[in-house]
Amino acid sequence: MAADPNSRVLADFLDYLRIEKGLASLSINAYATDIKQFSGFVEKRKRSLLTTRRDDVREFLQQLFSHQVDGRSVGRKLSALRHLYRYLLLDKRIDCDPTLNIESPRQWKVLPKALARDEMEATLAAPLQPEHARNAMSQALSIRDHAMLEVFYAGALRVSEMVSAKLGDLKLEAGYMLVRGKGDKERVVPLGKSAQDALRDYIDNARPLLSRAANSLRTSPLLFIGRGAHGLTRQRIWQMVREASAASGRKASPHMLRHSCATHMVENGADLRTVQTILGHADISTTQVYTHLALDRLRTVYQKHHPRAKAK
Repeated sequence: MAADPNSRVLADFLDYLRIEKGLASLSINAYATDIKQFSGFVEKRKRSLLTTRRDDVREFLQQLFSHQVDGRSVGRKLSALRHLYRYLLLDKRIDCDPTLNIESPRQWKVLPKALARDEMEATLAAPLQPEHARNAMSQALSIRDHAMLEVFYAGALRVSEMVSAKLGDLKLEAGYMLVRGKGDKERVVPLGKSAQDALRDYIDNARPLLSRAANSLRTSPLLFIGRGAHGLTRQRIWQMVREASAASGRKASPHMLRHSCATHMVENGADLRTVQTILGHADISTTQVYTHLALDRLRTVYQKHHPRAKAK
């Protein structure tokens, strides 16, 4: 039976390191471990070491980061692949090096998790109170929670910003709200029609009921309140988002809703400066983690619509 082609390539490369480069056994074993891991990755994608593409290398590294592999280890694995493909290129067994122009892992950031658009729609449409508990108070809580979900998605707020949002910060008629983020920096966050409608429903029909406590009316400067006008905790908001997102088949966090907003904006062509402003990032390099989303979208559209994008 013929030897596995990936095993043959790896064996030849290790012989090259041992004979031509004179590497010690420990170093050769490290190369073998890293390349075998990559070989298993590309085999699942129906490729071999000789037919690997640049996207395969990038997605392999991204998977390592998503599995919490530290940057130093990822850098070592990339170095092993660079040496392998330099050898294969010099040996004329491949025509191009798939590791070429792949940036250093220390420049990478793990892509934040986000909901797909249909998952986000399912989360926003989820019933937030059980049918058997549809009294006036439970309806008020459901209206409040829906408004919070809409604001998370519309304005990419952090959970701490949602907890501390003030009623006076909401400029509903103008279609935006003021948000105080990290370092007490204030930013303007636009609100779409869905978020505006949900907030209007909350303020008119739910917040007055939540402000009542023991036959009296309590006032609170906070925008989102619990029963008796008490403030909400971060834990309660996390629980609400988790329960709502169950309708989509995912277990989302408030931070995932924030990233979903940014992800979907970039996918629809929003420029990074605008996304940076909405997210409240001090440095645009933090926002640039979303750029490859736009490139992936561009590549997908190109492959689908350009007449010469696919090999005949």
